[in-house]
Amino acid sequence: MTSVPEPLLPGSMIGLLGGGQLAQMLVLAGHAMGFRFIVLDPAPNCPAALAGATQITAAYDDFAVLAELADACDVVSYEFENVNADAVAWLEERVDLPQGSQLLRISQNRLREKTFLQKLAVPVAPFQKIITEKDVTVAFEELGELMLKTVTGGYDGRGQARISSTAQIPEAFSALSQAKTEIVAEQFVPFEREISVIVARNRMGEIRCFTPAENLHKKNILTISRIPARLVPEVSEQAQTVAKKIAEGLELVGVLGVEMFVLPDGKLLVNEIAPRPHNSGHFTQNACVSSQFEQHLRAITNLALGSTELYKPALMLNILGEHLPLLLEKLKDLPPEAKLHLYGKQDCRSGRKMGHLNLTSDSLESLLEPLQKLGVWDADLLNKML
Repeated sequence: MTSVPEPLLPGSMIGLLGGGQLAQMLVLAGHAMGFRFIVLDPAPNCPAALAGATQITAAYDDFAVLAELADACDVVSYEFENVNADAVAWLEERVDLPQGSQLLRISQNRLREKTFLQKLAVPVAPFQKIITEKDVTVAFEELGELMLKTVTGGYDGRGQARISSTAQIPEAFSALSQAKTEIVAEQFVPFEREISVIVARNRMGEIRCFTPAENLHKKNILTISRIPARLVPEVSEQAQTVAKKIAEGLELVGVLGVEMFVLPDGKLLVNEIAPRPHNSGHFTQNACVSSQFEQHLRAITNLALGSTELYKPALMLNILGEHLPLLLEKLKDLPPEAKLHLYGKQDCRSGRKMGHLNLTSDSLESLLEPLQKLGVWDADLLNKML
């Protein structure tokens, strides 16, 4: 029988690969729990450092620096999936790294990810591996309308193209081929809504899910999440069951975001998984007993998982570079329910995530008018969500 590992005590040092906003929020949650942090990030003055982590400014595959990190830390975690998987594999031989490199390798590659999910009998959209432009034509003939995606590197809508006719194939294939990586063709699915479930699992096998979020995107970037998602109870429960099945299959230690499509008949298809705290889970900071960031830290430090109870219905709105100037002008007009989270990034550009806004209310519809008056977010998206 495997012994239950001892929890890490306050004062323990946690290393983070990646110092972006997710790392920043892990640091903020972890400081309240008594943990200390070292973050490795190639960009100076990263958001996690602004929150009080000690920063090592170096590349993720600098093995001399990774050795120093291993010696300095009690446990190491990665905050996003674009770190070097070989470096993570090297590091996990030298320090406790509960997420592991295998989870990273699966989630970094769409073909491996979808193949793994199929082996778990988790439903995904039909897909085909693409090598040549002719393969795209064959996939279009067999599957119909397609989403063409690079197998690695895509994020916030980058590295993908929708194919609605054969005339679009040459340009789309040429554009995606520039990434010099494999390509996958997925059948385009006419879904009713997009949802996500944040699931956590610790080494003891304890699993907890947060309430499913309903997500709206603009230009393939998440704009608004509504919690709870507008689902019948049976579909909500099924979404959490699917997320738990994936967590068990991966032997997850930490937090995982599971993105799903809800079809008109209520069936679910898994779109993607993200092996770390997820943008759509930011609502947990102000709407739940435990945040996804605290939950991730609990899992990797061998603590019992916290309650995922939702205090009140919630909205999460991303603050992108194009939103921030106007929002700062109108801070005094924010609804009293609003909780502002800014990441401290210096380069404010269109499409870049600069922060987010959480709002809780017994009646989310009551937030529509004050949010529309701000004029920061697209009115049509707000109407769709509320």
